[in-house]
Amino acid sequence: MIGDAERRIRELLTALYGEEQGAICAGRLARALAAFTARYRQAAPPRPPNERLTEDDVILITYGDQVREPGRPPLQTLGDVLDSTLAGAVSGVHILPFYPYTSDDGFSVVDYLAVDPALGTWADVGQLGGRYRLMFDAVVNHISASSRWFQGFLAGALGAEARFIVVDPATDLRGVTRPRTTPLLTPFETPGGTRYVWTTFSADQIDLNFASPELLLEMTAVLLEYIARGASLIRLDAIGYLWKEPGTRCIHLPQAHMVVQLWRACLDAVAPDVLLITETNVPHADNISYFGDGANEAQLVYQFPLAPLVLHAFATGDASRLSGWARDLAPPTPTTTFFNFLASHDGIGVVPATGMLSQAEVLGLCAQVERHGGRVSYKSNPDGSQSPYELNCTWFDALSDPRGGEPAGRMIDRFVASQAIMLALQGVPGVYVHSLLGSPNDQGGLARTGRLRTLNREKWERGELEARLADPRRHEGAVLGRMVALLRARRGEPAFHPNGPQRVLDLGPALFALERHAPAGDSRVVCLHNVSGEAREARLDGSPGARHSDLIGGGAYRAGDGGALTLRLAPYQALWLKEARPTGANS
Repeated sequence: MIGDAERRIRELLTALYGEEQGAICAGRLARALAAFTARYRQAAPPRPPNERLTEDDVILITYGDQVREPGRPPLQTLGDVLDSTLAGAVSGVHILPFYPYTSDDGFSVVDYLAVDPALGTWADVGQLGGRYRLMFDAVVNHISASSRWFQGFLAGALGAEARFIVVDPATDLRGVTRPRTTPLLTPFETPGGTRYVWTTFSADQIDLNFASPELLLEMTAVLLEYIARGASLIRLDAIGYLWKEPGTRCIHLPQAHMVVQLWRACLDAVAPDVLLITETNVPHADNISYFGDGANEAQLVYQFPLAPLVLHAFATGDASRLSGWARDLAPPTPTTTFFNFLASHDGIGVVPATGMLSQAEVLGLCAQVERHGGRVSYKSNPDGSQSPYELNCTWFDALSDPRGGEPAGRMIDRFVASQAIMLALQGVPGVYVHSLLGSPNDQGGLARTGRLRTLNREKWERGELEARLADPRRHEGAVLGRMVALLRARRGEPAFHPNGPQRVLDLGPALFALERHAPAGDSRVVCLHNVSGEAREARLDGSPGARHSDLIGGGAYRAGDGGALTLRLAPYQALWLKEARPTGANS
């Protein structure tokens, strides 16, 4: 480790821990990175920074045991399903936490460096990594109360307390940003008496103390191990809460950004092809702050406002809010981009829509989701009140009322049009496994667990999944067919490169329209999406007689002699129009 990376790392450690501790920490980290470099061998030379992500990148978000079959590790079954049922749909897989855990479906990690034996082994993870780009979760903010680290604290082990945040319960913490309604501090009995420990998300998820340089080095070692095990993207879960200072909001503190910058500097030095992606379910300005200066923090940030804005567009038949927001979007550099998604293992966050949707509009989305069989999770506010935090519902049921008697074809059209919007936008798409099928809410699962997020986390036996897809009375098979075709069309089009320019077009409130260009300027696609339940006309100006093909439906369209192309979009129709190159044009 030499040059700029070494200087950056030393400066950041000094800023975090002071001159003396920073120097000690920098020396130890330098040795760890040197040892990693001796062990780690990249399969190929690093790619240019602006080509580490391309239009081919589509990431599936799934649990390691999403599909199970008797007598076989679920990670192996997942690989089979990816190769067969989902063939050609995605290039990469975000395997949600596959480590031993005690709660929150994986996000209360007992051992960061082990694979849950119920899922398989590191060899199974490696087999997947041989065929797909892998995203690993780094659940860095907290650890399970059953972990060896915390059990050592409860037993009074020497030095164990330094890994955690113990607070006097009389401390005024009312200003701390809360993503939950559960207590911020949880009492635990130790040999030294009752200790109150910081627990942002639950009593089983114990926050880690990054004010300890030893803890930072331990967690950096975890990230390096993930890279050695095949991770090409590392998702920094709940990263905004990483650093705590009583008397502040304890979110997005400068020190949290410094830790991200430190990890970026480490990866730039020893694994430059591995990318960081930050998960911050917060308002847009805070979210994109994790790009840093465009070169020193995350290469990708989750695009949290997208889901509530798209849901609002289809709920109202008016894409004006969505279009206005998208018109101002731009990643800071050609080497950073957005991670676009509509659904995930969590709910549909509504906090990121702050300032974009009114309180009444957010409450309208809450009411719609509840009418459709979903639920609403709340967070606590500094004044003691509560407000909506996320909508717990599958994306298919959030858009359409499963008991409303609407024709299945219309609901599928609405669903696919919403996904087309996400896939057309500048960035890398993340597709939750349930969005490939248009899964309904898992009401039985909610009844069993009592946890609202279970509605959106159904898992399948392989035989049951195959029967569901083959059943003509259900919509899942039709959704999967259309989604796979849509994803394949997207992956084959250079205009959808994550850093290809985009321009939002004004074609009326019912249409979300944008123009995408390949970075080299040699390919152009106009993407039209009707968010309303009525047919709409669109008029595009172009070259006289120009011919256009629809990448989604395969239709052909010809502009008039004056260059105008007039189209009539059916309710909830999406068109991706690519102009045919004139005969004899250079390739």
